[in-house]
Amino acid sequence: MNAITLFDYSGVAVFAATGALAASRKQLDIIGFLFLASVTGIGGGTFRDLILNVPVFWVGNGDYVLICAAVAVLVFFTAHRVESRYKLLLWLDAIGLAAFAVMGAAKGLAITGSPLVALITGILTATFGGILRDLLAGEPSVLLRPEVYVTAALVGAGVYTAGDLAGLSTLAAELSGFVAAFIVRGGALKFGWSFPAYKSRPGRKPEDIP
Repeated sequence: MNAITLFDYSGVAVFAATGALAASRKQLDIIGFLFLASVTGIGGGTFRDLILNVPVFWVGNGDYVLICAAVAVLVFFTAHRVESRYKLLLWLDAIGLAAFAVMGAAKGLAITGSPLVALITGILTATFGGILRDLLAGEPSVLLRPEVYVTAALVGAGVYTAGDLAGLSTLAAELSGFVAAFIVRGGALKFGWSFPAYKSRPGRKPEDIP
């Protein structure tokens, strides 16, 4: 198993766990766990492959769906042991985001050769599954939290892409991207890193417009 495949499987498993944890918070049945785990685990990669116009990764390899199912069943029987499931969900989401930012960028770069496409596919792969999870589970969207989120995916995809173009080994580029993304997202969760928010200002009166 090469490093890219390991990142891919790990990202799917961790994101599937966040979907199952969301299901546990909503006290769903086992089917609900399986559904949310699968949507979260493979949602971002599915969106990426559709955009790249390549075969969807899990259609030709059922292992990804089996990983989601196994994680869903495991969480179904063990989630009650976790005291703060939402806190765990956020930290697992940070790990999955870092892994998928690298995986998405690697696939985009390999297929198109474009650094810009690599950045976009890295961001989409890392964030779309979590967005679907929160939407379907009725959880507060990670995108609406004050601390940085998409930026972490951008940093991870960017560091991986820069490392690959600079001639680093595949493993070194992947690990660098993963660590960079996790540090940014983990720091945001730990220390509340965020960008200045937009502050509303009163608009001009019609008579003041020339």
